[in-house]
Amino acid sequence: MEQRINFFAKGQAAMKALYGLSIYLSKSSLEKNLLHLVEYRVSQINGCAYCLDMHSKDLLAEGESAQRLFVMDAWREAPFYTDRERAALAWAESVTVLTAGNVPDSVYQQARKQFSEEELIDLTMAVLTINNYNRLNVAFRTPAGSYKVGEHAVK
Repeated sequence: MEQRINFFAKGQAAMKALYGLSIYLSKSSLEKNLLHLVEYRVSQINGCAYCLDMHSKDLLAEGESAQRLFVMDAWREAPFYTDRERAALAWAESVTVLTAGNVPDSVYQQARKQFSEEELIDLTMAVLTINNYNRLNVAFRTPAGSYKVGEHAVK
């Protein structure tokens, strides 16, 4: 598969706004590992190979277990995710795939038990941000495999 456009190189002016969201999220009170797990899960849903490669490498470098990444697609059945992570993953899935045009009340209630209002807003912004990156990478066929840990770290 051949890359259509290198939006990292050619779209710097447009990407500045998206980078701003990443900078904001890097300063949020949400745990870095939790944000990476959400980004990984959303990237699975969207089939973004570039982001899956990137977030899996970053997660492993930060000490995440390979086992948790291998079964992420079946997190509901796996016993090794915390209640907070489960709430975040359910929220991320519901916001990414708007089934019947809404996020179910049960998912919202689960999320509110684990996250303050500000945290839930930040979590939602993280889901929106990774969805944007996924769509750019998928649309322009950004090749996976060459990412180096920390390459896109927010500074």
